Amino acid sequence: MRLQILGSAGAEFPDFHPPAFLIDGQLLLDAGTIGSVLSEEEQWKIRDIFITHSHLDHIRGIPVLADNIIMKNLKHNVTVHSTVAVISALKNHIFNGVIWPDFTVIPSAEDPIITYATIEPYKEYAFKGYTIQTIPVNHTVPAVGFRLESGGKILVYTGDTGPTEDIWKYCSGVDALIVEVSFPNNMEHLAQITKHLTSSMLIDELDKIAELPERILITHPKPQYYSIIRSEIECLGIKGIELLHDGTLYDI
Repeated sequence: MRLQILGSAGAEFPDFHPPAFLIDGQLLLDAGTIGSVLSEEEQWKIRDIFITHSHLDHIRGIPVLADNIIMKNLKHNVTVHSTVAVISALKNHIFNGVIWPDFTVIPSAEDPIITYATIEPYKEYAFKGYTIQTIPVNHTVPAVGFRLESGGKILVYTGDTGPTEDIWKYCSGVDALIVEVSFPNNMEHLAQITKHLTSSMLIDELDKIAELPERILITHPKPQYYSIIRSEIECLGIKGIELLHDGTLYDI
């Protein structure tokens, strides 16, 4: 399983892009960043996008990708997979003909650029050589994480979450965990009210996992505090833990 970090920041600054994790060049977990880092040919390989929640920094690459496809006059369809709540938000607030054209009927309702596929929490889906599960997490809007398995390798991605419970049951001994730490420790109050994590809060969450993952990849840091968060992560002294940065490639 090849993991490409298109974006992994909790805000946008030069050299810091919103979250998007490309699997094997074709399957995307969240879509905060697409067209600003991928060539046309790389963009056309994306056929499926799995979205954790409806916040703009996790979905904003989808409208731009759709526009790029129609401008190139490609016969190309992208399926957006997520929960009922997320798909409803996309329909009502993004692809509504006001904020952005409704690419679920462009160029035609019979052959659109974008289609939606609803996924139910906890249910396992066999999908193009992958097995994927959706697990609810604790955020300010309905949100989920994903457990992805392929070729005997397992990756879990939490998306945005504050202190939570269920997803940790699916993380024991996995090959890689992508988990958020948005704020430095001295901003724990803000993390609590926005339902994110700090490094010290992460420790309490990792204690809920029976066997720690081989790799723990930290995403969603606020760029203004990247160096502080990196130092605090390093001070945890956990084997295999590291703070992500855009452009990195991993073989899971």
